[in-house]
Amino acid sequence: MFTGLIQALGTIKPLSEDSWQITCVSHGDAIMQDIADGDSVAVDGVCLTVEEILKNGFIATASPETLRRTVLGQEETQHRYVNLETSLRVGGKVGGHFVMGHVDGVGQLVSALQTATSWEMTFTAPDAIARYIVPKGSITVNGISLTVATYAPEISQFTVAVIPLTYAETNLRQLSPGSWVNLEGDILGKYVEKFLSSGKSSKHGKTDQDENEITPAFLIEHGYL
Repeated sequence: MFTGLIQALGTIKPLSEDSWQITCVSHGDAIMQDIADGDSVAVDGVCLTVEEILKNGFIATASPETLRRTVLGQEETQHRYVNLETSLRVGGKVGGHFVMGHVDGVGQLVSALQTATSWEMTFTAPDAIARYIVPKGSITVNGISLTVATYAPEISQFTVAVIPLTYAETNLRQLSPGSWVNLEGDILGKYVEKFLSSGKSSKHGKTDQDENEITPAFLIEHGYL
Protein backbone atom coordinates (compact mmCIF):
# COMPACT_ATOMS: atom_id res chain seq x y z
CA MET A 1 0.00 0.00 0.00
CA PHE A 2 1.17 3.53 -0.80
CA THR A 3 0.05 7.12 -0.17
CA GLY A 4 0.57 8.76 -3.56
CA LEU A 5 3.34 11.09 -2.36
CA ILE A 6 6.20 10.72 -4.83
CA GLN A 7 9.68 10.33 -3.35
CA ALA A 8 11.88 10.24 -6.44
CA LEU A 9 12.04 10.25 -10.22
CA GLY A 10 13.59 7.47 -12.24
CA THR A 11 14.03 6.22 -15.77
CA ILE A 12 12.73 2.86 -16.95
CA LYS A 13 14.47 0.60 -19.44
CA PRO A 14 12.93 -2.65 -20.72
CA LEU A 15 15.18 -5.70 -20.34
CA SER A 16 12.64 -8.12 -21.79
CA GLU A 17 8.92 -8.24 -22.51
CA ASP A 18 8.08 -8.23 -18.81
CA SER A 19 11.21 -7.08 -17.00
CA TRP A 20 12.53 -3.55 -16.42
CA GLN A 21 15.53 -1.76 -15.03
CA ILE A 22 14.52 1.30 -13.02
CA THR A 23 17.27 3.86 -12.34
CA CYS A 24 16.85 6.73 -9.88
CA VAL A 25 17.73 10.12 -11.35
CA SER A 26 16.57 12.46 -8.57
CA HIS A 27 16.28 12.05 -4.79
CA GLY A 28 17.52 8.49 -5.20
CA ASP A 29 18.55 8.18 -1.55
CA ALA A 30 14.90 8.34 -0.51
CA ILE A 31 14.30 5.13 -2.45
CA MET A 32 17.58 3.21 -2.29
CA GLN A 33 18.08 3.44 1.49
CA ASP A 34 14.63 2.05 2.11
CA ILE A 35 14.35 -1.01 -0.16
CA ALA A 36 15.47 -4.61 -0.09
CA ASP A 37 14.93 -7.61 -2.35
CA GLY A 38 11.26 -8.55 -2.32
CA ASP A 39 10.01 -5.09 -1.34
CA SER A 40 7.22 -3.32 -3.18
CA VAL A 41 7.82 -0.05 -5.03
CA ALA A 42 5.20 1.96 -6.90
CA VAL A 43 6.52 2.74 -10.39
CA ASP A 44 4.19 5.32 -11.94
CA GLY A 45 1.53 3.96 -9.61
CA VAL A 46 2.17 0.30 -10.49
CA CYS A 47 3.09 -1.90 -7.54
CA LEU A 48 6.18 -3.89 -8.57
CA THR A 49 8.38 -6.25 -6.59
CA VAL A 50 12.12 -5.56 -6.32
CA GLU A 51 13.92 -8.61 -7.68
CA GLU A 52 17.48 -7.29 -7.76
CA ILE A 53 19.01 -4.15 -6.29
CA LEU A 54 21.48 -2.24 -8.44
CA LYS A 55 23.90 0.59 -7.57
CA ASN A 56 21.29 3.28 -8.13
CA GLY A 57 18.14 1.38 -8.97
CA PHE A 58 16.54 -2.02 -9.18
CA ILE A 59 15.08 -4.64 -11.53
CA ALA A 60 11.41 -5.62 -11.43
CA THR A 61 9.06 -7.88 -13.39
CA ALA A 62 5.39 -7.31 -14.24
CA SER A 63 2.62 -9.84 -14.83
CA PRO A 64 0.60 -10.04 -18.08
CA GLU A 65 -2.37 -8.45 -16.26
CA THR A 66 -0.20 -5.49 -15.27
CA LEU A 67 1.03 -5.07 -18.82
CA ARG A 68 -2.54 -5.17 -20.13
CA ARG A 69 -3.86 -2.52 -17.75
CA THR A 70 -0.96 -0.05 -17.54
CA VAL A 71 1.36 2.13 -19.57
CA LEU A 72 4.16 -0.39 -18.91
CA GLY A 73 2.81 -2.48 -21.77
CA GLN A 74 3.26 0.31 -24.33
CA GLU A 75 6.33 0.74 -26.53
CA GLU A 76 6.80 4.37 -25.48
CA THR A 77 7.68 3.21 -21.96
CA GLN A 78 11.38 2.85 -22.82
CA HIS A 79 13.67 5.41 -21.14
CA ARG A 80 10.82 7.68 -20.03
CA TYR A 81 10.67 9.20 -16.56
CA VAL A 82 8.65 7.40 -13.88
CA ASN A 83 7.46 8.41 -10.43
CA LEU A 84 8.73 6.27 -7.54
CA GLU A 85 7.39 5.63 -4.05
CA THR A 86 8.25 2.96 -1.49
CA SER A 87 5.46 1.16 0.34
CA LEU A 88 3.77 2.63 3.40
CA ARG A 89 5.11 1.47 6.74
CA VAL A 90 2.77 0.74 9.65
CA GLY A 91 2.44 3.95 11.64
CA GLY A 92 3.71 6.09 8.75
CA LYS A 93 2.08 9.35 7.71
CA VAL A 94 -0.67 9.17 5.10
CA GLY A 95 -0.19 12.52 3.41
CA GLY A 96 -2.19 11.63 0.30
CA HIS A 97 -4.73 8.80 0.33
CA PHE A 98 -4.56 5.02 0.43
CA VAL A 99 -3.14 3.90 -2.92
CA MET A 100 -3.02 0.17 -3.63
CA GLY A 101 -0.72 0.23 -6.64
CA HIS A 102 -3.33 -1.73 -8.60
CA VAL A 103 -3.93 0.38 -11.69
CA ASP A 104 -7.49 0.28 -13.04
CA GLY A 105 -6.68 1.53 -16.53
CA VAL A 106 -4.98 4.21 -18.58
CA GLY A 107 -6.15 7.67 -19.55
CA GLN A 108 -4.73 10.48 -21.66
CA LEU A 109 -3.74 14.06 -20.95
CA VAL A 110 -6.11 16.42 -22.74
CA SER A 111 -4.63 19.74 -21.65
CA ALA A 112 -2.34 21.38 -19.08
CA LEU A 113 -3.03 25.03 -18.31
CA GLN A 114 -0.75 27.05 -16.04
CA THR A 115 -2.58 29.42 -13.70
CA ALA A 116 -1.32 31.90 -11.12
CA THR A 117 -1.22 29.26 -8.39
CA SER A 118 -1.23 25.83 -10.03
CA TRP A 119 -1.42 23.73 -13.17
CA GLU A 120 -4.91 22.67 -14.22
CA MET A 121 -4.56 19.31 -15.95
CA THR A 122 -7.42 17.52 -17.68
CA PHE A 123 -7.40 13.79 -18.40
CA THR A 124 -9.68 11.26 -20.03
CA ALA A 125 -10.80 8.25 -17.99
CA PRO A 126 -11.97 4.82 -19.20
CA ASP A 127 -15.29 3.43 -17.97
CA ALA A 128 -13.45 1.09 -15.59
CA ILE A 129 -12.44 4.07 -13.47
CA ALA A 130 -14.85 6.85 -14.46
CA ARG A 131 -17.55 5.50 -12.13
CA TYR A 132 -15.29 6.10 -9.12
CA ILE A 133 -14.56 9.75 -9.93
CA VAL A 134 -16.35 12.37 -7.86
CA PRO A 135 -15.60 16.10 -7.46
CA LYS A 136 -13.28 16.67 -4.48
CA GLY A 137 -12.60 12.95 -4.32
CA SER A 138 -9.18 11.32 -4.62
CA ILE A 139 -7.62 9.84 -7.75
CA THR A 140 -4.17 8.51 -8.52
CA VAL A 141 -2.43 9.68 -11.73
CA ASN A 142 0.93 8.01 -12.43
CA GLY A 143 1.12 7.17 -8.74
CA ILE A 144 0.39 10.73 -7.58
CA SER A 145 -2.41 11.34 -5.11
CA LEU A 146 -4.53 14.17 -6.56
CA THR A 147 -7.89 15.74 -5.79
CA VAL A 148 -10.54 15.89 -8.51
CA ALA A 149 -11.46 19.53 -9.11
CA THR A 150 -14.15 18.96 -11.75
CA TYR A 151 -15.60 15.95 -13.54
CA ALA A 152 -17.50 15.89 -16.83
CA PRO A 153 -19.18 12.45 -17.01
CA GLU A 154 -20.70 13.10 -20.44
CA ILE A 155 -17.20 13.15 -21.99
CA SER A 156 -15.43 11.05 -19.32
CA GLN A 157 -12.92 13.76 -18.45
CA PHE A 158 -11.72 15.10 -15.11
CA THR A 159 -9.54 18.02 -14.08
CA VAL A 160 -7.06 18.24 -11.22
CA ALA A 161 -5.22 21.25 -9.82
CA VAL A 162 -1.52 20.44 -9.42
CA ILE A 163 0.57 22.63 -7.11
CA PRO A 164 3.94 23.87 -8.47
CA LEU A 165 5.97 21.57 -6.17
CA THR A 166 4.18 18.44 -7.38
CA TYR A 167 4.44 19.57 -11.00
CA ALA A 168 8.19 20.20 -10.66
CA GLU A 169 9.07 17.04 -8.73
CA THR A 170 7.09 14.46 -10.76
CA ASN A 171 6.83 13.37 -14.37
CA LEU A 172 3.64 15.39 -14.90
CA ARG A 173 5.83 18.14 -16.36
CA GLN A 174 7.06 15.75 -19.05
CA LEU A 175 3.54 15.05 -20.30
CA SER A 176 2.05 16.56 -23.44
CA PRO A 177 -1.51 16.33 -24.80
CA GLY A 178 -2.09 12.72 -25.84
CA SER A 179 0.36 11.24 -23.31
CA TRP A 180 -0.90 8.10 -21.58
CA VAL A 181 -1.08 7.88 -17.78
CA ASN A 182 -1.87 5.18 -15.23
CA LEU A 183 -5.08 5.76 -13.26
CA GLU A 184 -6.29 4.18 -10.02
CA GLY A 185 -9.63 4.96 -8.42
CA ASP A 186 -10.14 5.46 -4.71
CA ILE A 187 -10.37 2.08 -2.96
CA LEU A 188 -13.20 3.39 -0.76
CA GLY A 189 -15.39 3.94 -3.81
CA LYS A 190 -14.78 0.38 -4.96
CA TYR A 191 -15.88 -1.12 -1.66
CA VAL A 192 -18.97 1.08 -1.49
CA GLU A 193 -19.89 -0.05 -5.01
CA LYS A 194 -19.37 -3.68 -4.02
CA PHE A 195 -21.57 -3.39 -0.93
CA LEU A 196 -24.34 -1.61 -2.80
CA SER A 197 -24.39 -4.12 -5.64
CA SER A 198 -24.44 -7.22 -3.46
CA GLY A 199 -27.16 -8.09 -0.99
CA LYS A 200 -27.43 -10.91 1.48
CA SER A 201 -28.65 -14.12 -0.09
CA SER A 202 -31.22 -16.09 1.82
CA LYS A 203 -31.52 -19.84 1.86
CA HIS A 204 -34.14 -19.48 -0.90
CA GLY A 205 -31.70 -17.70 -3.18
CA LYS A 206 -33.41 -14.34 -2.72
CA THR A 207 -31.87 -11.11 -1.49
CA ASP A 208 -32.90 -10.10 2.01
CA GLN A 209 -32.61 -6.56 3.26
CA ASP A 210 -32.22 -5.87 6.93
CA GLU A 211 -31.24 -3.00 9.17
CA ASN A 212 -27.52 -3.77 8.78
CA GLU A 213 -27.41 -3.73 4.98
CA ILE A 214 -25.47 -0.88 3.36
CA THR A 215 -27.82 1.01 1.04
CA PRO A 216 -27.88 4.58 -0.36
CA ALA A 217 -30.33 5.49 2.43
CA PHE A 218 -27.95 4.02 5.03
CA LEU A 219 -25.02 6.05 3.67
CA ILE A 220 -27.03 9.29 3.62
CA GLU A 221 -28.24 8.69 7.17
CA HIS A 222 -24.66 8.27 8.36
CA GLY A 223 -23.26 11.26 6.49
CA TYR A 224 -21.46 9.56 3.60
CA LEU A 225 -23.46 11.06 0.72
